[in-house]
Amino acid sequence: MDIWTGILLLAIGIVAGGYGTIVGAGGGFIFVPALLILLQMDPIIAAGSGLVIVLINSFTGVIGYAKQKKIDYKIALTIGISAFPGALLGVWLLRVYSSQYFYVVFATILVGLGLFLLSKNGSTKRKDASTDTSTHKQPAIYDKWFVPLGLLMGVLSSYLGIGGGWLLVPILVYVFKVPTHQATATSLLSLCLYSTVGVISQIYYGNIDWMAVVFGGTGIIVGANIGVIVSKRLSSKMVMQMLSVLLIIIGFRMYFQ
Repeated sequence: MDIWTGILLLAIGIVAGGYGTIVGAGGGFIFVPALLILLQMDPIIAAGSGLVIVLINSFTGVIGYAKQKKIDYKIALTIGISAFPGALLGVWLLRVYSSQYFYVVFATILVGLGLFLLSKNGSTKRKDASTDTSTHKQPAIYDKWFVPLGLLMGVLSSYLGIGGGWLLVPILVYVFKVPTHQATATSLLSLCLYSTVGVISQIYYGNIDWMAVVFGGTGIIVGANIGVIVSKRLSSKMVMQMLSVLLIIIGFRMYFQ
């Protein structure tokens, strides 16, 4: 890797870290495509390296959001710990099974979800929860659903190498009625937990390009800190609009993966 490619990855990391922290998705959704396009990296290595970037992004974001007291630790820990076996399964699936059919179906779901969120949050009638600083009380009836949800997030995170916050945030907001800013912060903590398992597995299999991680990870740390600050100034509707655009982009990218 030459120095100019490293500098470009640094810049991409700043953008990915900022955007990923704001929407609670980690930075892998931007960084993995960059590795595939700029370095023409093997998809398995790109996914492994991207997962390390996701871990760096989520860990940095969690520190900032913890200071703002936006994290629901009960939800985050339940989903994060439940995702451990799913993360291991995702790494194994990546090595033994890669289906074009899976990518097409999943891409269609993502694009559809993105368009739905975009239209729903384009309405001025939606309540803006950005100023809601009260502690969210999760109904006990929902608790049992966080375990299978965590398993799913773990599999998707390791298999795709881009984390699972882009799917977890809308689920927390629209299914479990968690305020948007709290959902993004909570998503990052759970992502930090289960991506750790995936990273350890990727290190074991040797699926990481450490030079790319060094340059990109440095940018991610800078971007994540910027994202924590910027998120305080954004409305809930704006955060969900940014997430919907992200889902559409990821979906279209997967059509060509």
